Amino acid sequence: MRAHTLCRDQPDFDDSLVRRLIAAQFPRWAGLPVRRIGSAGTSNVMYRLGEDMVARLPRTAGAAGYVEKEHTWLPRLAPTLPLAVPVPLGMGAPDEGCPWPWSVYRWIDGETPAAGAVAEPRRLVL
Repeated sequence: MRAHTLCRDQPDFDDSLVRRLIAAQFPRWAGLPVRRIGSAGTSNVMYRLGEDMVARLPRTAGAAGYVEKEHTWLPRLAPTLPLAVPVPLGMGAPDEGCPWPWSVYRWIDGETPAAGAVAEPRRLVL
C-alpha cells in the first residue's frame, strides 16, 4: 500500500519499496509480511514487518535527523521510563527510493493515546 504524501518533497513510499529495503539490508527478515499501518504522525511512514516489528521511514530530511539519536538514546532511556518505548533493532541506510536513514523497531502493542482520554496522563510525561 502506498503512503499518502504529506510533504511536497516526500519520497514515494509503498510496500514494495519497503520489501526491497528489508531484503537488501536485513535479509534475515526478507520473508516477513510487510503492510502499511495508519499513523497520526506526519514525520514518518510506518510499515508493520511480520508480527513483532515495524519499519519507520522518515518523510523529510528533518525527521531523518532523529534516526541516529533514537538509536543512541532510546535503549538508554527505556529502563528509566514508566511506559514502553520502541526498541531499535536495526538502522537502515539510504537507498534508491529512500534518501535518508530509516529504522526497524520492536512492535509495541496498544493504541495511540487520544488527547483527553488518558486515565493517568502524568504517566506519559514523567
